[in-house]
Amino acid sequence: MPAGRTPAPPSAQQPGGPPAAPPRTPDAPAGRTSTPPTAQSPQPGHPSAAPPAAQGPQPDRSPAAPPRAPDTPVGRASASPTAPDARPGDPSAVPPGAPAGRTPVPPTAQDPQSGRPPAVPPGASAGRTPTASDPRPGQPPAVPPMPGWPVPAGEQGGGPRGPVVAGVAHFTPAAPPSPDYVGYRAPTYAPEPTALPVADPEELGELVSDTVLEGARYGVCTLRAVSLRGDSARYRGEARRDALLVARFGSGEQTLVLVAMATGVRAAPGAHRAAAEACRWIGQAVGRSHERLVEDLRADRRGDLKSGLNRLTDRTLGKLRADSGEPTASLRCLLLPADPDCRTRVFFGAGEGGLFRLRDGEWRDIEPAVPGEGTGAPDGDRLTMDLGIPVPPSPYEAAEPPQMPFRFRAVIARPGDVLMMCTSGLADPLRGEAALRAFLGRRWSRPAAPGLAGFLADTQTRVKGYADDRTAAAVWEA
Repeated sequence: MPAGRTPAPPSAQQPGGPPAAPPRTPDAPAGRTSTPPTAQSPQPGHPSAAPPAAQGPQPDRSPAAPPRAPDTPVGRASASPTAPDARPGDPSAVPPGAPAGRTPVPPTAQDPQSGRPPAVPPGASAGRTPTASDPRPGQPPAVPPMPGWPVPAGEQGGGPRGPVVAGVAHFTPAAPPSPDYVGYRAPTYAPEPTALPVADPEELGELVSDTVLEGARYGVCTLRAVSLRGDSARYRGEARRDALLVARFGSGEQTLVLVAMATGVRAAPGAHRAAAEACRWIGQAVGRSHERLVEDLRADRRGDLKSGLNRLTDRTLGKLRADSGEPTASLRCLLLPADPDCRTRVFFGAGEGGLFRLRDGEWRDIEPAVPGEGTGAPDGDRLTMDLGIPVPPSPYEAAEPPQMPFRFRAVIARPGDVLMMCTSGLADPLRGEAALRAFLGRRWSRPAAPGLAGFLADTQTRVKGYADDRTAAAVWEA
């Protein structure tokens, strides 16, 4: 043996063969081996510093040092005990001081509660190492947002949307919103206003807002009313031609609520002004006669109601015809007594639109019929009708301006009914699109009336091919 050279210890040498290469640690580069602790040079003065020949061959009874695990990033747990390198009962896998036959759990993978198995993040299987995106050691991993949910600002990396407990994100979904449109095709125009109407600096008081929303509750009635610009007018910057008036007259059981809506003729100049004047004039007439109207409603004097309201409607529309010589607006009204013992609801007016009743989840068109005009209302629901016989005009008399036929209907409301009066902007799509009827039927069949915002969202649900102004008033019966 050359002087100054210490032979390798017996534990690193196999009898009858070349020396065995020590195991390579995972983080050591290929082709390079690390020296095991038993092959290192002993310290001078240590008992084991004597040459192996002086000590004699001794069996290796010291436990082999476990291979060092690869470096784990911050927040990443070590390999699971079920990995192939960790064999239960293998003394080489147990570090000094640990009970035999048990593999300790790395601290970063332990559960805060003692005696509990390691916490497994949602979506990770047992024995799987979390990714490097885990926030902090001992903290649950980040939970990606629910598919379809917008990621808030500052959480574009997929952070949780709510408080996280044991790796579970708690979501608070909002109520399902109303659809933007129904049917098989999207409408042509955008769902929100685009252009404003042109304003005259000397006539700013005549500006018409895009949307009017109203609500009230009297007796057993809950009222919701809305008037909004159509998609076409919003795009072209035209004023809303529909007008809405909701007024209360009297107090206590003598209270009478009037809902009036009018639509200006499209070709008439100043159509929005004509509609507003029609609502204002009929409101003044009803307000002056509200005490008599309440008495007729309680006594169910339908004949008197029809004749009296017919005169009020003719006077109102006659004022509009006086200037132009032809009708410039349609008018539809609803009378609601506040007396809880009076369930009579009266509709009257002239011109196009709709009157519908929702009962037991089904819509019924109860628009009253007029002579010479078809209607969807059955004869059994018609309370009164015009009995005039049309005659040809006399050649010796001046032709009178054409008049829109008067419409009247009185209905007895039942608990749970929903009565809706509307202009043509909503009546036409409701009659022509089954998907809109089904949607509003589901939304409004609930016991409680929707709030103002919910009612607005429901009534502005659009349908391809219908872009006019929409005005509607719905009454929920308790």
